[in-house]
Amino acid sequence: MPHATGNDGESAARYNRRMQSAADLSQSNQDYLKAIWQLGEWSDAPATTGQIAERLGLTRSTVSEGVRRLGEQGFLEHERYGTIVLTPAGEAAAVQVVRRHRIIETFLVSYLGYDWDEVHDEAEVLEHAVSDLMVQRLDARLNHPTRDPHGDPIPQPDGSIPVLDAGPLSEVAVGTTVRVRRVSDENPEMLRYLTGIGLGIDSVVTVQGRVEVAGTMTIELNGRSLDIGLPAARDIQVADQA
Repeated sequence: MPHATGNDGESAARYNRRMQSAADLSQSNQDYLKAIWQLGEWSDAPATTGQIAERLGLTRSTVSEGVRRLGEQGFLEHERYGTIVLTPAGEAAAVQVVRRHRIIETFLVSYLGYDWDEVHDEAEVLEHAVSDLMVQRLDARLNHPTRDPHGDPIPQPDGSIPVLDAGPLSEVAVGTTVRVRRVSDENPEMLRYLTGIGLGIDSVVTVQGRVEVAGTMTIELNGRSLDIGLPAARDIQVADQA
């Protein structure tokens, strides 16, 4: 899981120096670091070149070269044919880009009428184009949100990450009622499907059953029983109803 940045007794001046170095990175390098950080949000396992390549739509050889370059610059650690871990400088750079992305997504939904399945690709482009001042102004206009339209926690200006105590819907025991806190934004088609069945952030669902061999589970949502695939349920994070 990602670590909060800038909260370990580190001086503000030192953290700001790391953030400044992140601003000098190319767009592709920022994308690499963000991808590695986000992979850590949904899994405790360190990222691999294969996972990064799949997430960014690149070849493994291209990613390997990008990883080597970022390692030389001190943004990550990577053993040959091994896993990839961000250094404190790499994590600070990644968090800065993630903050931009999620604030932009929130603005697009809140003020420009975008649906939650439409904003990811737009934010992927805009996160590299807006200035720090614009991000600050958007954040203020939105009244400093802590979650984006998908429930993802928005990193704060000091790099700290709001705590989101949630786990996969796929692991919830039968008979348990939970509240949806977060949904992965990597699959717009799934987001449109969830919209169609009326499931969104803060929806309350009860797990009624599961069929492992079929890869499905049954949930109750707004008085209706619905079947949902376990892969989709793994991309939905929930917490206690309270």
